[in-house]
Amino acid sequence: MSGKIPAGVGPKYPQILVLVGATGDLSRRKLLPGLFHLVTAGFIPGCRIIGASLDDIDTAAFRSLARDALREFSTRPVPDTAWEAFAANLEYVPISAGAASLRAAVERAEKAFGTETRRVHYLSVPPAAALSAVKLLSDADLTEKSRIIMEKPFGTDLASAVELNRRLHEVFDEQQIFRIDHFLGKEPAQNILAFRFANGLFEPIWNRNFIDHVQIDVPETLDLGTRAAFYQSVGAYRDMVVTHLFQILGFVAMEAPTALEPGPISEEKNKVFRSMLPIKPADVVRGQFTGFRSEPRVDPESDTETFIALKCYIDNWRWARVPFYLRTGKRMAEGQRIISIAFREPPRSMFPADSGLGTQGPDHLTFDLADAAKVSLSFYGKRPGPGMRLDKLSLQFAMRDTGLIGEVLEAYERLILDAMRGDHTLFNTAEGIERLWEVSAPLLESPPPVRPYAPGTWGPNAIHQLIAPNAWRLPFERNWRNPDTQGG
Repeated sequence: MSGKIPAGVGPKYPQILVLVGATGDLSRRKLLPGLFHLVTAGFIPGCRIIGASLDDIDTAAFRSLARDALREFSTRPVPDTAWEAFAANLEYVPISAGAASLRAAVERAEKAFGTETRRVHYLSVPPAAALSAVKLLSDADLTEKSRIIMEKPFGTDLASAVELNRRLHEVFDEQQIFRIDHFLGKEPAQNILAFRFANGLFEPIWNRNFIDHVQIDVPETLDLGTRAAFYQSVGAYRDMVVTHLFQILGFVAMEAPTALEPGPISEEKNKVFRSMLPIKPADVVRGQFTGFRSEPRVDPESDTETFIALKCYIDNWRWARVPFYLRTGKRMAEGQRIISIAFREPPRSMFPADSGLGTQGPDHLTFDLADAAKVSLSFYGKRPGPGMRLDKLSLQFAMRDTGLIGEVLEAYERLILDAMRGDHTLFNTAEGIERLWEVSAPLLESPPPVRPYAPGTWGPNAIHQLIAPNAWRLPFERNWRNPDTQGG
């Protein structure tokens, strides 16, 4: 990032960030590199980071770990002078040292600034350890002037979500809590709001009269690795759908907020969730890749799904009878993150039977949620030559076309910055999470059986019956154009 940071983008006060789980994988891969960029680029007017975890190391070892993390995972240069300035603001307190030691470290950091500061606590810990971390912060008397960022999942069903929120609210009020969803931190996810509401071409047609169905498709090629035991206890639905895909659905389906501010946007998202019909088990396909039961610490007779596809409905005026199809899974054919809007087809009576109209599906508007931020609009056009033969064509845009790709913040960077500013726009609310577990209850109580699928495929064959007479957009019938290899 070059140039002056616009006013209002960053927080007003210097920040004291307590990073619980500071030596873990997420911290090394995303949080420490992201914080380094936010600090060195000038987004934060000062930041001291206090790491805490179960590892019994000292501050020097933590700084060494952070340096290695930046060397391995940072997507930007790490000049020595910038690193030295950043490292000077790192401190480490092992959890075994207790709440008093953590409190003392925070007080030292605040005193070093000599001015008013704010606290942010990032819980980069497994769900089972979240409440223990909250208790540590409470015992250290660090809740005042603070905000807390929490990782998913937020419960595993309605009862556990309600209990988690109840216990959180004993220590922090709702305005202090930031339930993070890194999907919503991505530039393309926010671009949905701009695309929908800032363009007279699309805003009037974003409803049941013009849209036939919507697909939100997040297949992953990733194996489970060290997460197999965790995954055994949650599965694809709890891990991905409730906390990621449904949140994207909320952005796609929401009504126009009264302002682009946290309160109005959260309210419109929650209206979508309140309008969702309960998920029917008959509208769900669960799958498990062959070999999952042989993974370390996985039940040899596991019924946990590593894949899920479902159909759901939003029973309101805008979306009545429009199906939303969601799909995600591990060990699949490709890694993609797309939203595809399928438009209703026009009458075909004026075109010859052999024109090709409709043979490649309806017109689609497709958002690629990868960091490259791409959008494609597919449509039928006439093939050059005699007669009326139609081919599927597309208009495509990528963020790189603007020359601003270097200005894009990574998802965790944006969300940490928003939490420091107190901006809840891209975070989940207690009400929204509890409502999503409520509509999930029929599926969780009577899940359909898991069906096997081979690694490297698109899931069980039953997914085609789920979406019939439509078809899944992935795999694409054409690739995204790459100006680097195709000359623009």
